[in-house]
Amino acid sequence: MPNDRRAIIIDTDPSPDDAVTFLMALGSPDEIDLLAITTVGGNVPLHYTTRNALMALELVNRTDVPVYKGAEGPLMVPLETAEHVHGRTGFDGYDLPEPKATAAAGFAPEKIVELVMSRPKGTVTLACLAPLTNIALAMLLEPKLAGHLREIVLMGGARTEGGNITPAAEYNIYADPEAAWRVMNSGVPVVMIPLDCTHKALTTTPRMNALRAYPQPHIEPFYHLLIANKAYNARQDGTDGGPLHDPTVVAYILRPEIFAGRHVNVEIALQAPTRGMTVVDWRSVTGKPANALYLPDIDADAYYALVWERLAAAYRPV
Repeated sequence: MPNDRRAIIIDTDPSPDDAVTFLMALGSPDEIDLLAITTVGGNVPLHYTTRNALMALELVNRTDVPVYKGAEGPLMVPLETAEHVHGRTGFDGYDLPEPKATAAAGFAPEKIVELVMSRPKGTVTLACLAPLTNIALAMLLEPKLAGHLREIVLMGGARTEGGNITPAAEYNIYADPEAAWRVMNSGVPVVMIPLDCTHKALTTTPRMNALRAYPQPHIEPFYHLLIANKAYNARQDGTDGGPLHDPTVVAYILRPEIFAGRHVNVEIALQAPTRGMTVVDWRSVTGKPANALYLPDIDADAYYALVWERLAAAYRPV
């Protein structure tokens, strides 16, 4: 395989979106070297996020990928989960067997430090699909971590779309804004893919039919998991399907040209009533230096073609 494969760690709180994301990475072996999956309490509690990651890996016979459990909740406040969106387990919608595999030994923030710092500077990307607690903890454990990373690509935030957990805030940032603040002020290059982007890429009926046409055995479970998972957004917004948020992160790593945006300053609001809001200086009116590449636009058709292709390719026959 080529030596220019991107080494990544995926930090996640798996609902079906998240699982599609890390399976996409596994379906892209010529381009991505998935070092590990790290789980955090988020959409559902840590027990379920870890279980869901292991369950998805077993579906494609890839239990060789280590899964490390991380923080149960945010840095400073109790965890607010999102079962009203994702169901009690985060994987509601299709009955899957409990995983036989277990999480690897080690605490996720410590493993992030170990995996990043043991490799050359500027070679590891953190792909973040969840509240940023594990990343902030890793930065606290190793102050040199931010300077050693290639970049952080995260799904989170919103500007024009408003919030999806409060009127002002997107869930991943809202769940641990102190962690997000630390990451955004760490100096690491950040790519932020917000609701402004993901709400332009819906799981419409034709797109879901295109997914179901793939023959691999894990596709049917994922078809039903995604249909169930996106029912909340479809009811809430009156749309055909819902946004497939998290796979945008790996899609950007693979094909950045299907996204568009600009370098901006993003601040994280820490006080009510806008706690968790991403304050995006789109027109540089504050004069503050940019700390993120903010991507509100996407070629949705190219995105879905890529996601489905790489999701299907993740399956490894035994």
